[in-house]
Formats: sequence, structure tokens, C-alpha cells
Amino acid sequence: MSLFRDQGVVLRTYRLGEADRIVVLLTQGHGKVRAVAKGVRRTNSKFGGRLEPMSHVSLLLWQGRSDLDIVNQAEVIDAYRFVRQDLPRVSAGLALLEVADRLAQERHADRRLYETLVGALRVLDDPARDPALVPAAFFLKTLVLEGAGPVVTACASCGLAEPEVELVSFDLLEGGMLCRRCRRGRPVSAGALEVLRQVLGGSLGAVLARPAPGCTEELTALALEAMEAHLDHRLRALRSVAGL
Repeated sequence: MSLFRDQGVVLRTYRLGEADRIVVLLTQGHGKVRAVAKGVRRTNSKFGGRLEPMSHVSLLLWQGRSDLDIVNQAEVIDAYRFVRQDLPRVSAGLALLEVADRLAQERHADRRLYETLVGALRVLDDPARDPALVPAAFFLKTLVLEGAGPVVTACASCGLAEPEVELVSFDLLEGGMLCRRCRRGRPVSAGALEVLRQVLGGSLGAVLARPAPGCTEELTALALEAMEAHLDHRLRALRSVAGL
């Protein structure tokens, strides 16, 4: 049994008994952690609204012999209040949490996934940024972290690259873009391919600093299908708001 400090993002919560709640967090140093917040559902709880989904918090946790830790202290680093005031941003944020929850492993630190999630939530919380492309960008970047990033610079089937061939479609089984001769799967416009390359090629900040491109819906559908195939799970949060 021991105390430890960490920081994390609340992915989801659920009730335990009459007054307690189990909090599922993606932490910086301990991976996915499940902890009991005692008395949090009482009006006089010392935690108040600090342990709500999407909150970024600093924690003092007690690790016992069971799979559940106990929250001893919790202080808010960022509540992402602007996100919570805007329905499209809330929906996008919940989509990020759903994917992070599926990808994170219990007690296995993944600092890159943690930092990618925190960075995406900060973008969503910026009133100057359009939130529309954030879920797709997050999905694509986390697929890269998982070693499942799509091939976008050459045909994933024959290996030929532009300008020798024109890349025109995306196939999940092949793992990326296909040329006109090998094409199958989902058609991809030239504009969507260009943004896809920017997102995966290190220009994500510049992409998100601009208004959402006209191909946002196309990219979202592509990234969603790729992530669902990787997880073997249908992502409800984003499909419900995007109508996909």
C-alpha cells in the first residue's frame, strides 16, 4: 500500500454505492487508473465538480491491494470550461475520451497518448480554433502512435508514388491510399489527401490554426472508420453528432 502523485484526464465515471463514484483516468505516469472518489456525490463533497469527465486534474492517490485506488486529493489543472459551453466541442471532446479509454492500458504509462489527448483538449478549448477537424486529427495521430498510421505518400498496394501514379482511394485492409490502378475502398479527394498528409506530416498545428477545410466531413469519416477498424469497436460519441 502506498501514496502516489500524478496528473490525469478523467475519461469517465460511474456510481458506486450511495455516495461514491469510480473515476477512470488516463494518467501521465501510471496509464489508465481506476479510483474510488469517496462521498463525491454528496453536496458537501470536498472534490465538488473536480472529477467530471474531461477534467485535467492533479491527484494524490492511495494504491491498495485491490484494482481500485482511492482518491485522496484532487486539484483542477484545467476544466476546459469553453468546451463544456459548446455542444460541438463537447461532442468532439467525448469522442477523444472514448478513443483514449479504448487505447490506454491499465497501469501502463503511455506519455505520448496522454500528451496527445491533453493537447487535443487544449485546442478544443481555444475559442479561436475551429473544433471540426480535431477528432479526425486526434484519431490519425493516435493511430501513428499505435504503429497503425495509414500510408499516404505512396500506393499501399503497389508501392508506386506520385507523380508516377495518382492516389485516389483509401482501403482499410491495405492500410492506406491506393492508386487508380489498385483502387478500392473509400474514394478520397485531392483536397482531403493534402490535408491528411499535413496532419500526419508534422503540420497539424498549421492545419488547426486555419478554418476547417471543406473536406472535414470526408476526413472525419475516413479517420473514424480507420480507428474503428483498429479498435474493432464502433465509436458512438462521434457518430451521434456527425451523423455517420
